[in-house]
Amino acid sequence: MTSEVTTAAPADPLATLREYRGLAPWGLRDLAALAGGLLDASGVVPVNAAARARPSERTIRFYVMRGLVSSPDGRGTSAVYSYRHLLQVLAIKLRQMEGATLEAMGKEFDGLTGDVIERRVAGALGPAMPRPDRLALLQAPGTGRGRVGRALLGWLTPVEGAAPGGSVCRRIAVAPGIELLIDEQHPVMRLNGDVDAIAALFRQTLAGLVGP
Repeated sequence: MTSEVTTAAPADPLATLREYRGLAPWGLRDLAALAGGLLDASGVVPVNAAARARPSERTIRFYVMRGLVSSPDGRGTSAVYSYRHLLQVLAIKLRQMEGATLEAMGKEFDGLTGDVIERRVAGALGPAMPRPDRLALLQAPGTGRGRVGRALLGWLTPVEGAAPGGSVCRRIAVAPGIELLIDEQHPVMRLNGDVDAIAALFRQTLAGLVGP
């Protein structure tokens, strides 16, 4: 008798990327946080230090002014950004990480269809790109606003009606002298459950609070 070993098929980056389309539209703050979170989580390594910077609100406004990113719908605080805008921001940062200049990108992107940009972005981010429910966006300040923030807050909110005295907590060692207790019924545990990833995120937050 021979035993068959089955392995999970690698994630399809294009299909994963398209899942983010359902979270659109976004405000500028959420768009910047989402693009930065995707780049960080996908582990793309830039060739120069300048390209390591996450896209900020100011940076995206500059891209719009240069014509590299399409103008949003609406103006000022009412401006909203679509899935197309997310693809454009990601495409710029990914090419920048490869050493391309904004001037070169202006010529390169001219005339490219949305489908081509989408496939380029998906291919560059690769199978390491997380699905929306596994992207740790809420570590960035301000991402609780907007639709993407509401979507993530929805699965991070504790279960209503859970019995406070009958719950079982998981103890996670974060750092020397610091331990985290999380209810097993909390969505963070139910939908993720990767205690190493949870501990790593808290260590990053603590490092930011302590400073250099």
